[in-house]
Amino acid sequence: MKQARLERLVKAMEKANLKQILVSDPTSIFYLTGRWIHPGERLLALYIDVDGNNKLFINELFPVEEDLGVEKIWFKDTDDPIKLIVPHLDKASALGIDKNWPARFLLSLMEHNPVPKYVNGSNVVDRLRMIKDEEELELLRKASKINELAIDRLINEISPEFSEKEMKDKLLAIYKELGAEGLSFDPIVCYGANAADPHHVCDDSHVKEGDSVVVDIGCIKDSYCSDMTRTVFYKHVSDKHKEVYNIVLEANQKAIEIVKPGVRFCDVDLTARKIIEDAGYGKYFTHRTGHSIGIECHETGDVSSTNTDVLEPGMVFSVEPGIYLPGEMGVRIEDLIVVTEDGYENLNSYDKSLRVIE
Repeated sequence: MKQARLERLVKAMEKANLKQILVSDPTSIFYLTGRWIHPGERLLALYIDVDGNNKLFINELFPVEEDLGVEKIWFKDTDDPIKLIVPHLDKASALGIDKNWPARFLLSLMEHNPVPKYVNGSNVVDRLRMIKDEEELELLRKASKINELAIDRLINEISPEFSEKEMKDKLLAIYKELGAEGLSFDPIVCYGANAADPHHVCDDSHVKEGDSVVVDIGCIKDSYCSDMTRTVFYKHVSDKHKEVYNIVLEANQKAIEIVKPGVRFCDVDLTARKIIEDAGYGKYFTHRTGHSIGIECHETGDVSSTNTDVLEPGMVFSVEPGIYLPGEMGVRIEDLIVVTEDGYENLNSYDKSLRVIE
């Protein structure tokens, strides 16, 4: 077990008046144990009790031989794992369960009626994961460094010769060469009018003179994600598109500049949003300003106008304002930001000044 993280979790559980939880999300189990276990459709559950009566319920198919610092309760495919879990639960206390635990397991557990109440146990784990320790921050820096090298090489490949799909294939080869272990998400490379869709799926389009090109990519290194977006223009940029770019750039920069402990997530969002609204493009900024990131690309803690949670040191999130003009073009600029003790650290140093690819 990652002892420091476990101790923080127990304190969070005590503060939430939650004596016991069943953690079934493989990502959170990795976070707490340092070991990836992919159960597929089978049950996998880490039982955490504030008194230290911790158990890992795991199928024999998954040969986890190393000592994880927690007792393993093994079962076969022919066993009912829920029946193995029930005797270990505190019958007088509420049980926290993961928000995405399959209903078939929860319903089976409820049939046994072992506890007086079931609550969402993901909140305490997810909020714990919002605060990265130094080990995690270093891994995020490493992943972001690879991403910066990759985006530089990819942008320099932009040419009418290659479709969006072919650019995506090039990126996969670049990531492999740079030592990335996977994708944070499906890469986005979009030309011209396609860039007006914030989540465009790469197609057979080819770049044309005057197109904006949005490149939104992220890789995984040592189980941690990167995510960065840059927008460039091919051969020519009109005065209107230059104006749009500079508005988005200012929104990105000003939102980042206010980041420090005590500021709220919504303050970051509203700073970016106000700049775009004041410039007359408010209705074309169609999404939140950002999301938290770590082992998963999108984690708890969104940078939105409704999230009043306060920033704390160790939080890491994206700042990615955009303007999307339907049928015409789009611009998005994204950096990953770490909240430090007295301000922020930007994990992305790749140039954001307006660039025209010749």
